[in-house]
Amino acid sequence: MSALRDALRDLPDAVFADLLESDDGYVLVVDLPGATAETTEVLAEDGRIVIEGRRDKGVPEGFRYVREDRPLFLDAELPLPGDADGSGADAEMDRGVLEVTIPKRTGDASRTIPVDDADEDDA
Repeated sequence: MSALRDALRDLPDAVFADLLESDDGYVLVVDLPGATAETTEVLAEDGRIVIEGRRDKGVPEGFRYVREDRPLFLDAELPLPGDADGSGADAEMDRGVLEVTIPKRTGDASRTIPVDDADEDDA
């Protein structure tokens, strides 16, 4: 899990994230103010979680930016802990807070692969 913890430290200073762990899984909580479920995409692939969050920033009529420090988007790739099952992950957005629940693998990840007799297939 240290790779994920290190990756969270490397997020931009404006991004706040928490990582929680239980016996059954992990919960990653990321603050994405202004983002919605429609403007946020979470993808689990190749042992990592990819988060793309976007938000709209409107400028009131007659105003212009003098200073702009709030980013419009977050693109983050975070490694999953070795015992995490990304294929079973769920995500939920509530008022700009993204919560990604990632279960831990249960049991042995190995499986027996049946071996067929080639002669029987030809019959």
